[in-house]
Amino acid sequence: MTNIYQFEAELLEGFPCNQFGGQDPGTNEQIGTYCQRNYGVSFPMFAKVNVKGPEAHVIFRYLTNNSKGILGSGIKWNFTKFLINKKGEVINRYAPTTKPEDIEQDIEKALAE
Repeated sequence: MTNIYQFEAELLEGFPCNQFGGQDPGTNEQIGTYCQRNYGVSFPMFAKVNVKGPEAHVIFRYLTNNSKGILGSGIKWNFTKFLINKKGEVINRYAPTTKPEDIEQDIEKALAE
């Protein structure tokens, strides 16, 4: 694979969040444009959501409750990654510092199952 972002769109999705140092202060459109221009992102970018606390989006409550990280069910920082299988089960959770290229084999394995 030449680019991790070439996976089918349904496999990669981005959820902007402004809860970590105000890193995503723009509108949903501005954030999407920024990610496309600076990171070559071609997968869907959802509307900005909360990923922690009492207002956390239901998707992130599910993800964090089904895959504990270094902070338990908390999310350490932006760019925390979750790998979900075709059944919707969380396979793994990756640190914000994990590069997408570093989980390529895990993604390919999940796709083959």
